[in-house]
Amino acid sequence: MPVPDLKLLARVPASGPIAGIFWVTISMAMFAGLAAFSRAAMNAGLHPFEVVFLRNLFACLMLLPLLAWRGASLLHSDQLPLYGVRVLVALFSMQAWFYALSLIPIGEVTAISFLAPVFGTIGAIFLLGERVRLRRWSAIIVGFLGAMIILRPGMAPLGLGQFLAVLSAMSQGLTVIMVKQLTAHDDPDKIVFLTNMALLPLSLVPALFVWSWPTLDALVPLLGMGITAVLGHVALVRGYAATEASLAMTFEFSRLPFTVAVAYLAFGELIDTWTWIGALVIFGSAGYITRREAKLARERRSASPGTGA
Repeated sequence: MPVPDLKLLARVPASGPIAGIFWVTISMAMFAGLAAFSRAAMNAGLHPFEVVFLRNLFACLMLLPLLAWRGASLLHSDQLPLYGVRVLVALFSMQAWFYALSLIPIGEVTAISFLAPVFGTIGAIFLLGERVRLRRWSAIIVGFLGAMIILRPGMAPLGLGQFLAVLSAMSQGLTVIMVKQLTAHDDPDKIVFLTNMALLPLSLVPALFVWSWPTLDALVPLLGMGITAVLGHVALVRGYAATEASLAMTFEFSRLPFTVAVAYLAFGELIDTWTWIGALVIFGSAGYITRREAKLARERRSASPGTGA
């Protein structure tokens, strides 16, 4: 297991733009590793639903030292109903993401996942009643045009993998809203711990229907999944807690080159030029949406009259 450079971590400030960029970039590298380890586990003969459960199991084992360090305070929160909804949506997103990962190239799944902030904005409109005007509607439309560049309906074969990747991005967009709400009251370590502990028994149920005992070949990928999942989510939540979401989100695009590099080295996979172009279009749209929402939030906090979106 790689040991973090503690001297490097000590030089990272607790909050601010540098801290946010650092943690988000680390998170994206970890998630690229998570995708590769997950594909390796499925290549070893495990069903995607079983991989989801084992990912949660190994992640919880990795989190036990955190429980020993923080004690019982880690188990308490005033936001348990919100955690419940967040966990159910996260489980659906994970099931769809892992299944898509078993069907289509890792880079393509990653590119489609950039739709999450676009779906998050749509969720805020219909679930939170947010008012959205022309500029953000235009960004949403541009984001979906980017998805069409990747999927190219009628020109490229579309299958279950692409459909599941879109469903995963849709549900992930909803979890982004809930995670930001949770960080207002709970620290990043608590959010990651409670989420993973709740996911463990829930993800066991579908896994039991497809269960087969992992072989020795699957143990290393499973351990890698647990490590990268925990470190990735801790780093991501820290990144969003340290700085504005608009800045943190900008550096999430680093996940695509990280993922493409890992997929090529591990499996010889590449994505085509259209997928790169579509991913850039989606990310540009999502980046605008995130920056616009951050600007409006600052205006509300300073009690300035809003101009609308």
